[in-house]
Amino acid sequence: MEKKSLDLGHKDLVLVARALASEVRIDILQLLCKESLKVNEIAERLDIPASTAALNVKVLEEAGLIHCDLQPGIRGSMKVCYKQVEELNIILNRNENNDKNKTEMISMPIGNYVDYKVTPTCGIVNEKGHIDEEDEPRCFYNPLRTTAKLIWFGAGYVEYRFPNAAIQERKVKQCEISLELCSEAADYDLNCKSDITIWVNGLEAGTWCSPSDFGGRRGKLNPDWWPDKNTQYGNLKTWRFTDRGTFIDKDKVNDNTIEDYHLADHPFISVRIGIKEDAKNIGGVNIFGDSFGDYPQNIVMKLIYKNEAKSE
Repeated sequence: MEKKSLDLGHKDLVLVARALASEVRIDILQLLCKESLKVNEIAERLDIPASTAALNVKVLEEAGLIHCDLQPGIRGSMKVCYKQVEELNIILNRNENNDKNKTEMISMPIGNYVDYKVTPTCGIVNEKGHIDEEDEPRCFYNPLRTTAKLIWFGAGYVEYRFPNAAIQERKVKQCEISLELCSEAADYDLNCKSDITIWVNGLEAGTWCSPSDFGGRRGKLNPDWWPDKNTQYGNLKTWRFTDRGTFIDKDKVNDNTIEDYHLADHPFISVRIGIKEDAKNIGGVNIFGDSFGDYPQNIVMKLIYKNEAKSE
């Protein structure tokens, strides 16, 4: 594992200090330096109650010292813990006024779209079950859509609006949009390709060809009621906008720079996810929320901007 460092602000440093102020948590870190472990395995190794292990794991996770994934178990999901950092260096004479960049993370629930145009197959579900009828586009306006944890459609788009108040009068250096998604077919189809495009403020930001409507094994987060025959999980993809162009993960997809998207020029940042009408592979879209699929997250926008106001 490569060495990682944590760039800590004052509040983050307090969380790390709290996490390290416990012999039990130090013992957990030492265990995880050797191998990844489930919470119950940590409890067994340290001879402590599982509830105590879970509480201390949560403190370490909040401090960014470890990360945890939910994986399917015999009785629901189980949490597997991994080390996040190899070593930790703390500099106490840091001057907050010298911090050049600031980061804002915005988590957008997948049901909070403000506009859509979809065709069947289509539907919306939350942790409890289906929201309205399947394959009826009109149901995408159901007020319960805001609770959605998985949405799917055969063609068309959904549009979200992200706040941009933090970047008014500040220079944005980088923006990232990450989400779990895949193609959409009836039930699932491992050979179903789909050209999924994102537009930001109306400007095309690149197309990812999803190789599959993934199934055949259960998504790590899926509730027990979700049928095995349906779509199960997706790929976590990241669209990244910099002064060097636009990237999907590490691959450059076009020369549009971050300034071309005019992120601070409108009352919000528009993000549209869908299929172009002339796409080669019109294979639909599944968008996963924080309790479906493999990744416990919604649509996440990360804004990195200069801490000081822009100079005229």
